[in-house]
Amino acid sequence: MSHGARVIRTGVSSGGPAAPPPVTVASSSAGSGAGLMDGGYFRSCAGMLKVAQMISLLIGFISVNNSSWTDYSAYSFFQIVTMCDLVMILFFYIMHIFRVYRKLTCVSWPLAEFLHYLVGTILLLIGSIVAAAKSYNITGLVAGATFGFLATILCVISMWSSYKVSCITQSTSK
Repeated sequence: MSHGARVIRTGVSSGGPAAPPPVTVASSSAGSGAGLMDGGYFRSCAGMLKVAQMISLLIGFISVNNSSWTDYSAYSFFQIVTMCDLVMILFFYIMHIFRVYRKLTCVSWPLAEFLHYLVGTILLLIGSIVAAAKSYNITGLVAGATFGFLATILCVISMWSSYKVSCITQSTSK
């Protein structure tokens, strides 16, 4: 069994007539690649996880926003972190749905998403801890902190699954 480099021809050479490309399993399973949107991402685990993150962040933001505050700096930090995370998760969600990562290959999208989750999760955890500590049993603030912790857990799961998939895929593809 040889482990040397192999050349795989994917297109037509310049010296011969144009032949139709061979049909492979990979190209037939990606038959929906011609459309504008990736319909499979809506139903994927990563897509549903992003939607759950966005919903929990939005509920946490609304709960804190509609409550009477006792500490302005703690809850304004929580609101800023939840909105920034929500916008970034929505950005990556739209990027996956419209397959922007295929057109902009100059950016390492898995690394960018991993770093976003790393920084966003740490800030969200800090904001949720501070919000829970300063809630003084006010129902809306406790609910906001609870949904902040839920979003933190969902972000950790998403970060772990993306790291696991990218590392295992790269290490086993040898």
